[in-house]
Amino acid sequence: MQHFHVWKWSSLKRWGLVVIAALFCAIFLVVERDSAFSVFSTDKGPRALISSGENGKDVSLTFNISWGQEKVYPILDTLKKHDVKATFFVNGEWAERHPEILKAINENGHELGMMGYRYKSYLKQDITQVKKDLLYAKTVFGKLGYDELSLLRTPSGHINNEVITLASKLGYQVVQWSVNPNDHENPGTQVIVDHVMKETSGGDIIVMHASDSVKQTNEALATILPGIKQKGFHFVTISELISKAETDSSPIE
Repeated sequence: MQHFHVWKWSSLKRWGLVVIAALFCAIFLVVERDSAFSVFSTDKGPRALISSGENGKDVSLTFNISWGQEKVYPILDTLKKHDVKATFFVNGEWAERHPEILKAINENGHELGMMGYRYKSYLKQDITQVKKDLLYAKTVFGKLGYDELSLLRTPSGHINNEVITLASKLGYQVVQWSVNPNDHENPGTQVIVDHVMKETSGGDIIVMHASDSVKQTNEALATILPGIKQKGFHFVTISELISKAETDSSPIE
């Protein structure tokens, strides 16, 4: 059976959580041997997915979009050229402004997830404000014709157990990532390529960006997409990754 990786979140004050949120990937990692997904959690309750099992051949490519409209179309063209389906996480405020891009993402066969309504850290808001943001986002996406979105990535990936529990109660699965080339910082095309090619293994969730801030992402994808395939991996959406992992981890009678 595949394994869970669980990050333990200490009971720190809210300001402390914000400061250390970016450090958790490197610090708090332990292994549970009872499930199919690597997760972020403090207990046996709701969890945020980081990656699936270690031995599979499926990987998921995800994109965050919070502003702009110029970079996403070239990225969609590159994905189409290499026959890769991805999962796009967008916030409601951006979606309202660019319904035509949502339509293009959907019509190209990609999966949609959301990042709430406003792109503001959930750790800098009271949990009641977070709930209002999520409920309003649900209303907005419903009006746009996407009322069945169930995947959630929080703004900047900032989460704690309280946020994960709330999201679960509202019907959302929180999705993090295990491979992050920080392409939004434009570190160089080859830096992005090298990071993804070196760090990606079976079951990983890759996070990249399609906002107008990225300058090198599409060029990097032209090398990454065929390169990952040549290593024997298959690109699947987050929903497919979840479904396959759950099927593979089910006991056979």
